[in-house]
Amino acid sequence: MRILNREQLESVGNRDGRRDVAAIMEAGLTAADPYRNACRLLRREGDFLYVGNALFEADNDPASGVEEINLKQTGDIYVVGAGKGVQRVAKALEEVLGERLAGGEVIAKYGDEPVLQRIHVTFGAHPVPDQGCVEGSMRIEALARRVKPGDLVFTIMGNGCSSLLTLPEEGVDLEDVRRITRLLQIEKGAPTVELNVVRNHIDRLKGGKISMLFGKARQIHLIMTDANHHVIQAARHDYEGLMRGNVWLHNLPEGSTFAQAEEILRRYEVWEECPEGIKALIRRADPGLETIKYEAFARTSFRVFGVMPDSEHFLPAAIREAESRGYHAAVLTQLLQAEASQCAKVLSAVAMNIAEFGEPFEAPVALFSSGEMLVTVDRETGVGGRNQEFALACALGIAGNPRIVIGSVDSDGTDGPGGLKLAGAPSCLGGGIVDGCCAARAKELGIDIRTALRTHNTSEALWRLNDGMWVEQNISLNDLTVILVQGRGSNG
Repeated sequence: MRILNREQLESVGNRDGRRDVAAIMEAGLTAADPYRNACRLLRREGDFLYVGNALFEADNDPASGVEEINLKQTGDIYVVGAGKGVQRVAKALEEVLGERLAGGEVIAKYGDEPVLQRIHVTFGAHPVPDQGCVEGSMRIEALARRVKPGDLVFTIMGNGCSSLLTLPEEGVDLEDVRRITRLLQIEKGAPTVELNVVRNHIDRLKGGKISMLFGKARQIHLIMTDANHHVIQAARHDYEGLMRGNVWLHNLPEGSTFAQAEEILRRYEVWEECPEGIKALIRRADPGLETIKYEAFARTSFRVFGVMPDSEHFLPAAIREAESRGYHAAVLTQLLQAEASQCAKVLSAVAMNIAEFGEPFEAPVALFSSGEMLVTVDRETGVGGRNQEFALACALGIAGNPRIVIGSVDSDGTDGPGGLKLAGAPSCLGGGIVDGCCAARAKELGIDIRTALRTHNTSEALWRLNDGMWVEQNISLNDLTVILVQGRGSNG
């Protein structure tokens, strides 16, 4: 079970609706586990290893087909990587490769349980990197010096890798990287894809550089996403788009420039506050420090596979569960990228309109959305996250309606940086589930929802209301939001 406190979540308010939302979200979260797919991706028969098939390829991959590897003709085999849930893919590699695996190094997020035997795991912080991230990256860099022609290296990257894989360029230190991350993403609310353009140009491993370190070896690059929809806003959703439009999968070529990094810093009005080491590096725009473009990357020996194709994603699994419970299912958007509180105003209004007027859908209905909502905290220091903020704001939007239940969760199980300090609660919630009774219950308990939203201190409010989700950590596939509008006459 991914949701660890379902009994608590289902103990108040609209219990039937909450049970349905929790079950639907559990189905989606359970599907968001790359271990099963990684096992399907890999097959060993005696001295031959077979990797991949059409399900896991990008469209128009020029090397399309199963990759056959003769283990007798292969030197040492290593695994390196970083990301939320990275151990789940690495575990599959350990099991398939067995004694042929010489070792490796992956960087996982704090809170993950260590499960690997042959591959060393370093734990680091997300979304703001710490010394653990640097130490793990240095171990990967050191491992690269052992690799020789004829070796085989598997690289793994997924959401969270841009924080966990951190090794600043000369002239930039860790505190500089931490500062720019807080400025751009936490205080200004910049999307991760824009923050990455900056981070890629101040790091020794990001932007394809990690793979060039292992360039002597044959490489299999595994990405914990769909190979076509690696960035759903990209102009092209195929191999060409993956190779030329990527800014966050650091084992692949990267498409941005120093000039774009400076433009982003200026547009968000943080250039003057930016650490001097970062400004100097970006101004200098040394071609030798530019991220790796496809033309150079293509000279290495590699294949790339997406471990989480859309057909195996959390949305299909969640939709199937909703339909099994008698709800018509509709996906509103997979591109949700706006302030979480504003998303809540719009989507809760849609839910209220359905409940009142039967438009644009008839109840009972389950509405789904995904993407990566934003929270611009400015100078506030409250503990929360985008899914928690969305859920708590929805509690106001659906107040008094007995037929609406809304849940929102970060699929990796941790929503925001964490820091909650309440007895019996986890440090970091994964999201929240609310219904039309929440606002009244908050008033009875003396919880000021509007103040919690204004200060972005949503974790404490949700936990005290029995609305906060405690979720087991795993891979991140963005947010999963479920809005249920029950039919008239529901028991609630």
